[in-house]
Amino acid sequence: MSETDKVFAGSIPENYDRYMVPLIFEPFAADLARRAASLSPGAVLEVAAGTGVVTRALAPKLSPGASYVVTDLNQPMLDYAASRQAPDSSIQWRQADALALPFEDAAFDLVCCQFGAMFFPDRAAGYREAKRVLKTGGHFLFNVWDRIEENVFANDVTNALAEIFPNDPPRFLARTPHGYNDIALIRGELEAAGFSRVVIDTRAEQSRASSPRLPAVAYCQGTPLRNEIEARGKLEAATDHAASVIAARHGSGEVAAKIQAHVIVATV
Repeated sequence: MSETDKVFAGSIPENYDRYMVPLIFEPFAADLARRAASLSPGAVLEVAAGTGVVTRALAPKLSPGASYVVTDLNQPMLDYAASRQAPDSSIQWRQADALALPFEDAAFDLVCCQFGAMFFPDRAAGYREAKRVLKTGGHFLFNVWDRIEENVFANDVTNALAEIFPNDPPRFLARTPHGYNDIALIRGELEAAGFSRVVIDTRAEQSRASSPRLPAVAYCQGTPLRNEIEARGKLEAATDHAASVIAARHGSGEVAAKIQAHVIVATV
């Protein structure tokens, strides 16, 4: 993972929430919130919360009196998440590094994380921190994207950019969001961190958009892929080409394609 893979700043948070969240994150956020609420946690920590799509889905499902601490490494993303959340005195917003959490041992019943583990520079450290702050019997609930070939629009955009930049194709999507998909590796790293039971469920959903341009804008301008494209000086041209490739494959009107992820529950 390059340093630019972690940069969610400038216009990325707003574009991410406007385009990426409805395109691919909302269905998995609803699934994660349902799973989290079924565990009836009294104290919840969310790490790598992004623009708060899980927070918005989960907060109304928690029992009265439950506490909810929402964190992200990137302050601009956290600020945007807080701005989208309805006033709720049970939620505390805090900038925090998932690899060095500023919380006491055994402070939470549940740690949840939507599509953030792929960005951890040291996943072993992140998993040990999640275990450290969990009470005995607590759960670490998170999801990661499956390989890029199972996530059609992301693969379409990556292939389109390889046509625009054949000598130096931007590979952010394949390298980072879709680069951590080996179930055996995930299980092994969690067990090495001290989790006693690991259950992994592979789940497919549909990504839908009103036009082929929306997925192109979402990926090219609403993720750190934008940083790679802008470094090559062709943001609009690259976005246009990605849109044309998606249109050629999926049509010029409403489009839909498969997305797939692994959902993991690890128990202390």
